[in-house]
Amino acid sequence: MSRFIHPTAIVSAEAQLAEDVQVGPFAILDGPIVLGAGCHVGPRVHLLGRVTAGENNVFHTGCVIGDHPQHLGYKGEETRVEIGDGNIFRENVTIHRAMPATGVTRIGDRNLFMVNSHLGHDARVADGCVLANGALLGGHVELADGCFISGNGAVHQFCRVGRLAMIGGLSAVSQDCPPFWMIRYINIPHGVNLVGMKRSGMSADDIAAVRRAYKTINRQGRLVSNALEVIEAADGERGPIREIIDFVRSSKRGIVVGSLREGPDE
Repeated sequence: MSRFIHPTAIVSAEAQLAEDVQVGPFAILDGPIVLGAGCHVGPRVHLLGRVTAGENNVFHTGCVIGDHPQHLGYKGEETRVEIGDGNIFRENVTIHRAMPATGVTRIGDRNLFMVNSHLGHDARVADGCVLANGALLGGHVELADGCFISGNGAVHQFCRVGRLAMIGGLSAVSQDCPPFWMIRYINIPHGVNLVGMKRSGMSADDIAAVRRAYKTINRQGRLVSNALEVIEAADGERGPIREIIDFVRSSKRGIVVGSLREGPDE
């Protein structure tokens, strides 16, 4: 497929587009935009500032990628957005460039940003994550591989969400969410992501160990430091348990703790 730029599109002379990039009607590529092979820019998409995207990324109608961070301290410094391969940005997704302290908002590979989802400045999204309609990520948020932020879910600035964790619809976290946890309401753990773990290929024994770790941390009234000692002694040689322990011990905001006693997956 050869490159196609609709006659109503505006493409900066600074832009660097692979030979097969498609740019739809009324799209604006404003500044040093770099798009790799197979990228498709839909109608009325606005890419601005320094945005670099790898291969096979799709930007649907009305996306705005690379605008100024929503931060009163931003003074027009040159910062950027870096995007990997195979991402899908649905209608009206917004992603902001970084503040100068870090300089980059970064997105990995194969992520799905659904309608009206938002990624704040300096955020980091790893690989294979899903942000459902209206999901909101504040500045400096970090998502590990395979996270799922459900519809109108929110993650407070500077929080981390561990691998394969899930934030429920209309729910939010203002502390770190460990790997594999599910969250409902505000900062309330609600079991572990059994479906996600099974789909990722985790063994039944590792999944059982994660469930034990969840209950030890959230159900037994222990201090988190003591709970970590217990699960380390019991299953610390298992990769997923080591992942949980290292995540919790490296937390600067503290982790979500507690339990909503509903359902069989706790």
